[in-house]
Amino acid sequence: MSTFAQPHFAAPCPATIKVPKSFGWLASLVITLPMLLLTGVLLFGGLEAFRNPDLLRLGSLLTVWLGLNMVFFAMMQTGKTNVFRSTLFVIIAISFVLTFIPNLIETRGNIGLTQTDFIDGKTPFCHMVIPMVLIPAAFTKTIIFPGSLLTGYASIGSMLVLWLAASLTLGRGWCSWVCFFGGMDEGCSHLLKMPVMKTIDPRWTYLPLAILLVIVLASAATLSPTYCEWLCPFKAVTEFESVTNVRTLVQTVLFVSLFVGLVVVLPILTRKRTQCALFCPMGAFQSWTNKLNIHEIRVNREYCSDCGRCVSKCPTLSITKESVARGCALSSCTKCGLCVDECPRKAASFHVKWTCAFISPRLARVLFLYPAFLFMSAIGGSMMVGALVRILRLIATGSMF
Repeated sequence: MSTFAQPHFAAPCPATIKVPKSFGWLASLVITLPMLLLTGVLLFGGLEAFRNPDLLRLGSLLTVWLGLNMVFFAMMQTGKTNVFRSTLFVIIAISFVLTFIPNLIETRGNIGLTQTDFIDGKTPFCHMVIPMVLIPAAFTKTIIFPGSLLTGYASIGSMLVLWLAASLTLGRGWCSWVCFFGGMDEGCSHLLKMPVMKTIDPRWTYLPLAILLVIVLASAATLSPTYCEWLCPFKAVTEFESVTNVRTLVQTVLFVSLFVGLVVVLPILTRKRTQCALFCPMGAFQSWTNKLNIHEIRVNREYCSDCGRCVSKCPTLSITKESVARGCALSSCTKCGLCVDECPRKAASFHVKWTCAFISPRLARVLFLYPAFLFMSAIGGSMMVGALVRILRLIATGSMF
């Protein structure tokens, strides 16, 4: 007998519901054709790339463009989401490191930041500090991040617009489709076939909310990006203040320790995205955007056998027995699609809010995948191109620079 209560839906739905299936080859090709055009516009930006072509870059552009669309076609044709998304997500994270760090070395000579860099606004705006920027700005009318407001690489204004558009479109899907940092702990979480640590106390999922509250209050009080200065694990693979005194030494040790522990070791041991699920304040902040977003994961109780597979497999601990009983995921759901792929009875599916539950889950999936994949391509495509250029340059000349 099931131990889960049957959920109550506000609107009645048909009793006979077809299990979602993949598209055929022809239908998948038709669905992919608009994506070919849209990703082409995003990557090539018009005909300029062909007029005076850098053959190395042009070849990389074409390779990445074709690769992205082959992945999208495979998503449509197989009906699987996460296996392709996850692979691409990890590749984008690796590409970010291969492009960002060499770019810093070329432009500044090293990855360390100096006080002059801060004063001159040469710090690229990172989405991880958005909670520390928006909330204090609402009360103090001051932007606390030491970057360029409208000009230069990754300006504050452009990144905020990108974040707002992605959040309204994807909700916390940002964390599995847009955030290139997320591919790092996701990649590490796949290194072992079975977890060494098989259980995580669900109370740990409240820690990101506590961290979010602390850093917002601290940032508002000190008018400085507290998380960036002391707690960000990804400083270890991006940029941080040059070690010149005890304070900067302590900061560097914290960055490296948090990266090794949260992004490498714990994901390997648990097969979970521990940095994203148990620490990241940006992820906690993004959870509220799921309330505004029209896309969600639903569980069809008519099909669900309460096997618990979705609960055990969820990489961000966003599905519990209680949420399954209600026919949904938690607000922390990143819409990675793993539960949809793994459900043996196809009870879990993508769903569009305010429509009758489980009608045409294939259509609901496509309606989500189009914007999700476009945002992934817009952010990650250029990183993949840059990484491929540097790898080919390394092979040809012996140097990435």
